[in-house]
Order: sequence, then C-alpha cells, then structure tokens
Amino acid sequence: MKDLFGKAIFDFYTKNSPEDIITETSISEEDEMSVEYLFRSYNEMPKIEQKALQLAKGKILDVGCGAGSHALSLQNERSLDVTAIDISEKAIETCRLRGIKNAKVENILDFDGEKFDTILLLMNGTGIFGQLKNCNSYLTKLKSLLNPGGQILIDSSDIIYMFDEDEDGGKWIPSENGYYGELVFNISYKGEKEEPFNWLYLDYNTLQNAAIANDLNCELVLEGDHYDYLARLTI
Repeated sequence: MKDLFGKAIFDFYTKNSPEDIITETSISEEDEMSVEYLFRSYNEMPKIEQKALQLAKGKILDVGCGAGSHALSLQNERSLDVTAIDISEKAIETCRLRGIKNAKVENILDFDGEKFDTILLLMNGTGIFGQLKNCNSYLTKLKSLLNPGGQILIDSSDIIYMFDEDEDGGKWIPSENGYYGELVFNISYKGEKEEPFNWLYLDYNTLQNAAIANDLNCELVLEGDHYDYLARLTI
C-alpha cells in the first residue's frame, strides 16, 4: 500500500498543499472526499460518533483511528486513557503531532499484550473486516482484547439502498458479488492511485448474527439518518 490516505491526512495537518481524496467503489462512481472532515471536533461529529464517545469508558482502544479526532476528544476533553492504532504510518505520525499520547502503527489482528474496557471502531468500523468471511477472525480478536465487563462500540451502514428496485420493491443485487455489503475501494490522491482494497458494510442483523456466533451480545444503540447505526458488543 502507498498509504495515500495517510499522506492526505499528513499533508492537511502540515499544510503541504493538501487536496481532496478521490474515492470510487465497485458500485459507485468517483467522488471527492474533503480531508478536513477527518479533523472534525466533537461538536462537528455525527450523532452516532458523539454517542459512541459518550459511552466510552475506562481504558480505550481506538481502532483505525485515522487523523485521531475521536481519540483526541476522549483524551483532551474527558482525560481518558486512549491508545490509537492504525495501519497508516503517516496517519499515526499526524496523531502524534496532534498530541495523542499513545498512537501506534498496528494492525488490530497483530495487536497484543493489553486489554481494554472500550474498543472503538468508528466511521464504518466494520470496513476493516474486508469481507464477510473475515468477521469471525476480527470479532474473536476484538473479544480477546476486552477486560471483564468491557464493550466494543462499532458502527456501519446497511447499503441495500444503493441498489436498484424492481417493480415489486425487490432489490437487484448482482449474484456474483456474494454479500451485497462487500465493496472494493479505489483511492486516488495527487494523481497517485492506491492498490484496490476490500471494505465491508454490514447491515445490523448480519452483524448481530456474527456476534452471536462468537458468543457476544449485540445491542442496537442508535440509528442514524441514513441507514447507519451504532452497535454495542459485550461478552
């Protein structure tokens, strides 16, 4: 990976001629994403993210932290002990520059040695699972990092709305796709293209079934304005 997402984050923070990130998926056209959005304050966050931060307690792990806005809010505004991890070196470098005390370049599947009271996976937290078949390995890993009484706060969206309807109200979903929430993402930044990567959107019922299969309770905490939701998983 070229870490273009991380480069965009770093460029924005260091004022190095930042540009929008161009995203495209296997079911959608090119779209521009403003990097500034990743630097939002608590008051600028969607209700689902605000609710997750309100529920966060104890020792916290922020998985796929990006520019670190969630971790920064918890650390600075609530004085909580937060570890922020991301696979992007440039994103983590930015997190450290922004003042996050504990930021590490880590893949959650390789992360070990600590346990947490709250694990956060926000901004379509199920995305890092990549494909439906990987849910078990990720949920098993996340569960192993929880302290007794701990919680996983994770958000996603049911993207069924993106598919065409037939006359009877049914959805036209290409059969070769497998689960309809499995997308392939393409990212471009400053004329460079990232390697395509898998990204998973999970509807709530599918997440709940995966949680139950891994001996986790799954609770629907909040539904957003656009098919998105926040869920809480506990042992």
